[in-house]
Amino acid sequence: MFNFANDPQAVGRMYETDESLRIRQETHELYSQPQLDFTAWAVDAVKWQGDEKVLDIGSGPGRYYTVLQDRFPNIDYHACDLHMSMVKAHPYKKTLVLADAQRLPYADASFDVVMANHMLFHVPDVIRALRELRRVVKPTGFVMATTNSIHTMPEFQALMRRAITLLSPPGTANVRVPGQHTDPFTLESGTRLFARHFEAVVRYDLPRSLVFPTAEPAMAYLDSTRSVREAELPQGVGWDEMMMIVREQIGRLIDHFGELTVNTLSGLLVATDRGDFISGYYERLSKIKEQTKPFKSPPQQKKKKRR
Repeated sequence: MFNFANDPQAVGRMYETDESLRIRQETHELYSQPQLDFTAWAVDAVKWQGDEKVLDIGSGPGRYYTVLQDRFPNIDYHACDLHMSMVKAHPYKKTLVLADAQRLPYADASFDVVMANHMLFHVPDVIRALRELRRVVKPTGFVMATTNSIHTMPEFQALMRRAITLLSPPGTANVRVPGQHTDPFTLESGTRLFARHFEAVVRYDLPRSLVFPTAEPAMAYLDSTRSVREAELPQGVGWDEMMMIVREQIGRLIDHFGELTVNTLSGLLVATDRGDFISGYYERLSKIKEQTKPFKSPPQQKKKKRR
């Protein structure tokens, strides 16, 4: 089935400006419980020396640069993004280029850390992108990629499914929610994909909730995904009609419970051959090999025969 989450035209429409991304980021900042800085959480989950050469793929307005610069002012930061509109507000443009994650303009083994945060699900050929990530990272370095779980925001999925069911002809079976179970790079699928390209992968989960006191911010969040969801709606079901029913349902839930709670699950994947969390293992393994080498006695000298 065709996936609009990584359709270049649909993604291009979403990122013609940074408005859609800004809405989603601000929604998480304002309404997530417990409240924390997700970017800082992801950066702090891995080990840093403080002087790494870092590549930030799909950097957008530079949120990760700001956190890294605050913690490690001596890093050698490089960034790339496919969309010019997304990097206009980036605070560090000295080493920023426009580039496709499927064809990175960097030499092999160039970086200690390669970041691809909340962007791999938009890449048309994820396998090709992962090969590029592995190519440009050093064997002792690591790749870090944040993304969402396939099970995130089930309440939104249920609300849209009910709206689509009400708008579909009687007897319609297999109602499918746009965007559900179609992302090519989730915490679940990303773990498997990374494992095919790297020696070791670790997954860090961050379960939280979005708690909405009114319908407006919830509706704004859903509308920010319209460009990659609308084309997946069943024939005869329009986005505006679906959203009108979703709004009515959210209003009733808030009237009854006082708020709308939407459970989220996002996290971080770290992949490496010999770096970060796996480096200690290889150090211990090397020591064990040294200690367990077979003992070889020194060669004995032949005794001279007495005459």
